[in-house]
Amino acid sequence: MSILIEDVLLDGDRKNIRVEGNRITSLDSDEGADTVIHGNGKAAIPGFVNTHTHAAMSLFRGYADDMPLQDWLSNKIWPLERHLKPEHIYWGTKLACLEMIKSGTTCFNDMYFFMEETAKAAEEMGIRAVLSEGFTDLLDPDAGKERFQSSISLVQSIRSMRNDMIVPALGPHAMYTVSPESLQMISEYAEKEDLLVHFHLSETEDEVNACIEEHGKRPVEFLEEIGFLNPRLVAAHSIWLNKEEIGLLSKHDVKVSHNPVSNMKLAVGKAIPYREMKEAGLLVSLGTDGCASNNTLDMFETVKFAALYQKAFTGDPTILPAQEAVALATENGARALGIDAGRISPGKLADIVLVDLRAPQLHPGHNLVSDLAYAANGSCVDTVICDGKILMQNRKIEGEDEILERANEAALDLVGNE
Repeated sequence: MSILIEDVLLDGDRKNIRVEGNRITSLDSDEGADTVIHGNGKAAIPGFVNTHTHAAMSLFRGYADDMPLQDWLSNKIWPLERHLKPEHIYWGTKLACLEMIKSGTTCFNDMYFFMEETAKAAEEMGIRAVLSEGFTDLLDPDAGKERFQSSISLVQSIRSMRNDMIVPALGPHAMYTVSPESLQMISEYAEKEDLLVHFHLSETEDEVNACIEEHGKRPVEFLEEIGFLNPRLVAAHSIWLNKEEIGLLSKHDVKVSHNPVSNMKLAVGKAIPYREMKEAGLLVSLGTDGCASNNTLDMFETVKFAALYQKAFTGDPTILPAQEAVALATENGARALGIDAGRISPGKLADIVLVDLRAPQLHPGHNLVSDLAYAANGSCVDTVICDGKILMQNRKIEGEDEILERANEAALDLVGNE
């Protein structure tokens, strides 16, 4: 199948973007195509890559807000999660995918439960996904050996789908929920099977202090000691780091997923040390976290908050400019997850978003990149193409009404079991 996007604004110029199969083949095509999209009045940008989500937590949106992190987790989120069923995960993920597509996201990195349901939902929606079963052993390595079989089963299940857009990964939750022995086991299996590892790292100061008290070292130092740091590791949050830890992450080519909206909402106490990370050569991407701690999956919002958070915290208005902030959510996200996307150029995967330049937020249009970072939101997205397939056009997605209805039913059923 071929797609031609005619006369669309790309990097300041009018282009004719041609897609053959799942790849971009030309930016100046004048050939016909199976499908022609008129790009007049639109701008093309790469699809957003959300590098830290718990997609099915869309069912938790608005359920527990304005609470301290540990109180929020222990008294609201974890108790409700004990009642999760596969059908909750399926419809929660369908709702999340619907929201992500409508706001320009074409790939997400997810950690949660019943992930075969997440894989099924993502495949049906046509969106890319890197999926890991959330793993905890509550610091009991014997329990960890037993529970890890579920992670192995997920890897095998996803690989049996034979769908290059759905990729298995491993998801040890965090240092305070996973024993060192299990972290080592997971790291060794990831190396053997060439899998990404999705992990929460140094989200709070309490987490860091607990590690120092238990192990006599800060988290990153301890993780290096046990051989857990490597280029396959995607470390979400990574806020409470010192200079030495940043150096260690860079040494081992660890990828960092910054989640500014969630971090601000849960009041984790400081901003990510972005300047130091950039100077150390760390690859930083952006994630929303789950809808329980963010409330939306809109990456436009995340781009804006990432830039503003840095400016406000450092007092430097130049620290994370618009072009760089957008790149964190596109090119950097694709690099972090090992996906050949993130830029619109020949040879790249055809993950393309068309933004409607008629949206009032994008007028008068002095600087499109600035508008994308600071003015746009998901409602500006008109068309989404992922892997060369049109997922949304004119803001219409097939089956949207059913998804909304069934997700609402799933959420009410879940809360009713509280």
